[in-house]
Amino acid sequence: MNAIISVMLVLSVVISLGFAGPALAHTVDSVGSYRVEIGWMNEPVVSNETNAIELYVSPLKSGLELEEQIFENGVADLEDTIKLELLLKGEKIILPLSKDHNIVGKYYAFVNPTSSGFYQANVKGVIVDTPISLSMHPPKVNDRTFIEFPHPADITLTQVIEGHTALIASVHDLSESVDALEQSAQDSTVGYAGIGVGAIGIAAATIALVRSRK
Repeated sequence: MNAIISVMLVLSVVISLGFAGPALAHTVDSVGSYRVEIGWMNEPVVSNETNAIELYVSPLKSGLELEEQIFENGVADLEDTIKLELLLKGEKIILPLSKDHNIVGKYYAFVNPTSSGFYQANVKGVIVDTPISLSMHPPKVNDRTFIEFPHPADITLTQVIEGHTALIASVHDLSESVDALEQSAQDSTVGYAGIGVGAIGIAAATIALVRSRK
């Protein structure tokens, strides 16, 4: 019986951690009598991938510390009174909010973070009759190479370099062949024909090299 109870306790802890996981990646603060929470919609966050900042606003419960507060009874109709300003390395953008039609008090602002790093999200405006100006920091945006496999850009560059090297070597060999033919040809018709063929080969190889570099 004790073993069964122990297993049930372990399972309950695992399940609770599973539900708590996404919330741990969010940032929580407060203003006046309201709880404010932000985080990324899709995690892990990577650069050059469309994502969104999620914003949750709900009343604070009396008698509880901020870390004990949960999102409950969300505040509706804030999409026109709050703006979200996103900053990174001196650049900023103002993102309008859209409300979640399924969860009252939840809003989101779509954005495509093109650089990795820690972004700053400034929440500005008014919650009902309470002015808000909070600076918050959602989780880090990772560089896109974090999820790329294989690395096609590196493979393509290597192949181009190897192709150019082989082509230059072929032109060099053809040039040496023509020099040898010139020395042995003298007045021989066959020799001049060989020189002509070699010259055509060099011309073709040169054209191919120029086109591949383009």
